[in-house]
Parts: sequence; C-alpha cells; structure tokens
Amino acid sequence: QVQLVESGGGLVQAGGSLRLSCAASGRIFRWYAMGWFRQAPGKERAFVARINQGGGSTDYADSVKGRFTISRDNAKNTVYLQMNSLKPEDTAVYYCNADPDYSSSPGHYWGQGTQVTVSS
Repeated sequence: QVQLVESGGGLVQAGGSLRLSCAASGRIFRWYAMGWFRQAPGKERAFVARINQGGGSTDYADSVKGRFTISRDNAKNTVYLQMNSLKPEDTAVYYCNADPDYSSSPGHYWGQGTQVTVSS
C-alpha cells in the first residue's frame, strides 16, 4: 500500500502561482512513477503531469505545458507540482497518483485531493 497526502491548494488570482505537494508513505517511494491529475466540476478526471521514478523523465498535458513543472524529492518521499501563470480553467481538485509503471494510465494509488481555485 502507498498512502498519498496532497497539500498546497488554495485560492489564487489569474496569473498567480501555487505549488502543490504530495507526501507519500508506505512502500518505497522511489519505486513509483508519480503523476498529477485534476477534476473540474462536471468533468472527468484528467491527466496533468507525470514523472518517472528517477525524476529524469517528465510528461505534461498540452494545456499546462510551459506553465506547470513536476518534480520529486526521493529523499523526502514527496512529489511537487509548481503551477505558474494560472488560469481560471485550471480550477479543479488536484490528485496525486502513484504507479509502478511510467505510463499514460494512472496507477492504483490516489490521494484525497486538494482544491485549486483560480479567480478571474
């Protein structure tokens, strides 16, 4: 089992920045690729970004490329999502995900989510 706890969400004006964190416990963090997904009201959960086990490979949804950066600190068992130039359409609940495979599909482990609200 892997337990994931997100933090760092909040209310920010358009153009602002937030950094989300996801702290992992349980199994060995460095064994897992990590991802961020988001779910806006009335929409399905969607991929945002992912990072491989060593941190050397990343991938982003087209809608966030150039604005969001995913990173990880394996010594701290934590993955981050730096979000800059935020837009109202980024408003969503953001979820952390752990997957033993670095793939486009999410793994089995999810956090509880953290709300991000971007005002115009």
